[in-house]
Amino acid sequence: MRSVPVAAPLVEHAPLALIGKIGRREEVVAACTGAQALGIHTGMAATHARALVSDLDFRPAEPEADAALLDRLALLAVRRWSPIAAVTPLDGLWIDLAGCDHLHGGEERFCRRLLAFCRRAGFTARVAVADTPGAAHALARFGKGELTRVDPHGTVEAISSLPIAALRLTPTALSAARKFGFERIADLLPVARGPLARRLGLPAITRLDQALGGIAEPITPRDDPEVPAVERRLLEPISTADAIEKVMSDLLGDLAEVLQARGLGARSLRLTGMRVDGTEQVVAIGTSRPTREVSHLLRLLKLRIERIDPGWGLEQFTMVAPHTEPLDAVDLGAVLAGETLVRDPARLVDVIAGRIGMRSVFRIAPVESHVPERAVAHSDPNVLPGDWPAWQRPVRLFARPEPLHRVIALMPDQPPRRFEWRGTVYKVVAGDGPERVHGEWWRRDKEIWAVRDYYRVEDDAGGRYWVFRRGDGFEDDTGDLSWWMHGVFG
Repeated sequence: MRSVPVAAPLVEHAPLALIGKIGRREEVVAACTGAQALGIHTGMAATHARALVSDLDFRPAEPEADAALLDRLALLAVRRWSPIAAVTPLDGLWIDLAGCDHLHGGEERFCRRLLAFCRRAGFTARVAVADTPGAAHALARFGKGELTRVDPHGTVEAISSLPIAALRLTPTALSAARKFGFERIADLLPVARGPLARRLGLPAITRLDQALGGIAEPITPRDDPEVPAVERRLLEPISTADAIEKVMSDLLGDLAEVLQARGLGARSLRLTGMRVDGTEQVVAIGTSRPTREVSHLLRLLKLRIERIDPGWGLEQFTMVAPHTEPLDAVDLGAVLAGETLVRDPARLVDVIAGRIGMRSVFRIAPVESHVPERAVAHSDPNVLPGDWPAWQRPVRLFARPEPLHRVIALMPDQPPRRFEWRGTVYKVVAGDGPERVHGEWWRRDKEIWAVRDYYRVEDDAGGRYWVFRRGDGFEDDTGDLSWWMHGVFG
């Protein structure tokens, strides 16, 4: 996915317009919303604008400063959001979200955070996400809202209603399009490519095909001099898994030397293979701890070889470490003294995460809370959790309690004698409790009087369960006296 934010300074004072020299005359190159409301628009002659609004705040445009700011934003995007980000002259950024949107909570959440970031920085922004850079570029500048997300394979429908200026055509091509009655992209789609190229020129057809995905438009990312990177150009294209593995090993060896010289370890790696047809194949891995061990990183990268489609062959490879951390020497004094060290699970975690995903590998850590479902949390699998409280808790605790039906129990302190759960009737032969848990009143007002009475019960088949009743049995404000299943022992 490609996201194209278009930034412009927010205005908190008098209407403002920027004047730049275009050819031999001065024109308005940018105008704030207040100036536009007064009739000032881009391309208007400066003398005409001054005559129209005499007290308008006119300032000279600084294209070099604007380009420098966009370059800094692109570098920030490379370091914080995606390894592939570039400037789209003259007023935007391309950000490739493919393979990294999940790191930011998904496309929707990332775009919302990006808009909030621009507002905090003092810019307005419009963001679009589409299958192709050209479509995202068009929707960000000519779409209806500040955030536009196009479903996969919905590019044609999304851009059909846009004006043909959204295709980044030259002024000559735009003039020719108006001459032949082409106003929107939908007008170009049914026309054969040959006659259309004769009328608008071949570059216009290229732009159209790039927006529709017929022609690849790779993004050349902003280089970050601080990001360790190595490159290999091959004499002959390769396409076999063994040859790709050999290139991976060579690149890792070169990258390990760069990392060692800087005292760094890699937390993530991105391998880009350039095919002979000009398209790219990108795979990435992550590690739970910084490392520059070639054998371990190669093992993780080998899990990604099957995702690489070599096509007619790969002729160039680039490997970068976008996320690094300091990596100092390891203290082996205890090992030399004969002491036994606790095994580091980082390698095992990396291998498992490479197969099933990093989010699927975690430890359960205790949290200071009396409410059972809040008393545990997922934590780093490499970090040992703290001490667990002495409370007796079930081995399997449900994320959400499940209701019980047809419960028979003596009020107010006796455990249930019979209940129905998931369509099955359970007869209780033994029970222990209650263990009273109060709500956390500092979280919200509804928990001020909330009470749960928990019981450990055993049925006639030997099953042991953890159930609770809402309410203390005396005050109506403490709960509705409904029964719930919250966990299973053993």
